[in-house]
Amino acid sequence: MTALLPAGVDPWAALALIVLSTLTSALSASVGIGGGVTLLAAMTFVVPIDALIPIHGVVQLGSNVGRAAMQARAATLRLLLPFTVGAVVGAVVGGLLVTDLPEEVILIAIGLFVIVTTWVKLPPLGRGERGVLAIGGAGATVLTMFVGATGPFVMAMLRQAGLSHKSLVATTAAAMTVQHLLKILAFGFLGFAFGAWIPLLAAMIVAGFIGTVIGTRLLHGLPEQSLRTALKVVLTLIGVQLLIRAGFDLW
Repeated sequence: MTALLPAGVDPWAALALIVLSTLTSALSASVGIGGGVTLLAAMTFVVPIDALIPIHGVVQLGSNVGRAAMQARAATLRLLLPFTVGAVVGAVVGGLLVTDLPEEVILIAIGLFVIVTTWVKLPPLGRGERGVLAIGGAGATVLTMFVGATGPFVMAMLRQAGLSHKSLVATTAAAMTVQHLLKILAFGFLGFAFGAWIPLLAAMIVAGFIGTVIGTRLLHGLPEQSLRTALKVVLTLIGVQLLIRAGFDLW
């Protein structure tokens, strides 16, 4: 099994990532957000920092494609075109800006991003106007090149269009599919080698689809408020831990 894994990832760590892919996909499919950020934070313990964002992007692409397909009827497609136009611009700009940042800087950025998106209510960005969606799509895609999981930002923007919870979850999944695809293409053009990760990525994507099926079935039955409260606590602890890790590395 070790021969199928990239250097530095042992079988137990790989198994943990596969299980987490199932759980976090179920979380996103039912609540709408949280899964991508949770998986990203957990992956910092296993995946080398220089591979973290592109590898997380591939897994999230698989998860969001499955969720968007299963919930396609509930998606509000008219919001996707301006978002996609902005996201294309953002991918180009992000690709030009992204550099080999020090590990400590990436850990601090992700830690702060996790905490801020967990506790700070993002300001209204309009009610789905094309300009707002295009600008938001561009900004979110630039941001995802550095911190990976921008689902909370995208959902906060789309929420202003007055969508139902089901439609919001489905539309966010479609928007994140576009964003992660563009991010992967950008990292591919920048020369990132995905080949060594293919077996693990395939297993995580399959596991994520299983989680999506479970989460979609539970969409109406979960105690959403209690789940969101528990998720806030977990994400806060993870974010603080990332900042502490970065602090020790800098020390």
